[in-house]
Amino acid sequence: MESVPSRASPVGTTTTWTTGGSSVVGPPRAATGRPLVWLLAGYPLWWALGMGQFAYWLFALPMAAELVRRHRARGLRVPPGFWAWALFLLWTVLGLFLVPLETPGTVADSGGYGGALLRIVNYLVLTVLLLYVGNLSERELPTRVVVWALAVLCLTTIAGGYLGVLAPRFEFTAPAEYLLPEALASDSYMRALVHPASSQIMDVLGYESARPKAPWEYTNIWGYMLSLSLVWLVVGWIVQGSGLVRWGALTAAALSAVPVVYSLNRALWVGLALSLGYAAVAALRRGRVTLVAAGSVVVLLVLLFLAASPLADVVRTRADSPHSDDGRAASNAASVEAAGLSPVMGWGTTRQAQGSSDSIAVGPTAECPGCGRHVIGNAGQLWMTLIAGGWVGTAFMLVFFARIAWRYRAASSPVGQGALLTVLLLFWYMFFYVALMSPLAVTMIAVALLWRGEEPALRRKASARTRGRLW
Repeated sequence: MESVPSRASPVGTTTTWTTGGSSVVGPPRAATGRPLVWLLAGYPLWWALGMGQFAYWLFALPMAAELVRRHRARGLRVPPGFWAWALFLLWTVLGLFLVPLETPGTVADSGGYGGALLRIVNYLVLTVLLLYVGNLSERELPTRVVVWALAVLCLTTIAGGYLGVLAPRFEFTAPAEYLLPEALASDSYMRALVHPASSQIMDVLGYESARPKAPWEYTNIWGYMLSLSLVWLVVGWIVQGSGLVRWGALTAAALSAVPVVYSLNRALWVGLALSLGYAAVAALRRGRVTLVAAGSVVVLLVLLFLAASPLADVVRTRADSPHSDDGRAASNAASVEAAGLSPVMGWGTTRQAQGSSDSIAVGPTAECPGCGRHVIGNAGQLWMTLIAGGWVGTAFMLVFFARIAWRYRAASSPVGQGALLTVLLLFWYMFFYVALMSPLAVTMIAVALLWRGEEPALRRKASARTRGRLW
């Protein structure tokens, strides 16, 4: 039967769809929200098994089944501006037709369908996650449970950071690796996804240093995930917690400074500063002066500790070591150039650049396998979306998240403010880190919490304004 709107929203942004006039039958099931909790809180296990980001695929199956059941029973709601995300998905799928085309200034046949198909599946899984969390009621999936799972994920990330600092060479073969064909198991990108390791050993400071990454694929993803999950540790266990829980969370947040410094992630350092500034302003608006004062004391103590410790030398050395800046700038410029050549649809996927930032003649050799031919678009979500989807596809993605941020800009609850910050951080990190898969998953959960928790208040305000005009 044809799907029709069941009722009009007072603010015209969230639509409920029904099929054939069916209504809700029976009480909600208590176990409905468990897949999300198992996914987030159990992530260390999925990492150890070699599933990593593929765990999202696994848990998306019961989530999708629940969405299908709901659609048949009473229809699905979608968040404000979902049309933009739907068009972004469409653009991503249509980009498959452009993958075989040769992009000027890139290595021939360096695109391939593998990466393009992987991104499509990831975006579809993220869509399932968004709709799943947003369509479950508070009784089916309490907000406090979601916040708790995200806070646990933060503790896992902090612990993984210390594992990378204290045992930088720790790694092992995961069960999933034994199941992969040799061609996939030997691929460097696939190995990063399925092979558990505590850190990336890189020459950033002029010598080999360990940059923590567990339980994530790369150090940059570790930094992005720490930044996002710290928001929820603060919201759930510091702002809304009490007693030992609050002090334990404060201690964990302070201790995270050590792996944060050793990660050498400058974008993370700035992102954390931006988050602190946002949190202070939000808390002051709610009259939480004592909390801001206590947080300021903690931050000051952490900074004093850093200044008096060997970590200060690491920060200074990193500031003086640009390392990959030239390569990133050249890759980002190549993304912009590629988008300019195909502004509507992009090129369907990433490409390898000819040569390096210094010369097109530079390429991989036996002595330097990592020289030249860097992947265009791997330096940030913005740049990857530009080359894959062009300016139009990128605009669709940014419009969706900007629409959410603007609509819920006045979020007043701690959860709402934390979710808003999570969405806003995308607009900072997209210049430096690729958000697929885990960071964008947390962002989608934040979108769902905003839409689910703040929308009723907006409706009440709209109704009050309407009644005021009538009277």
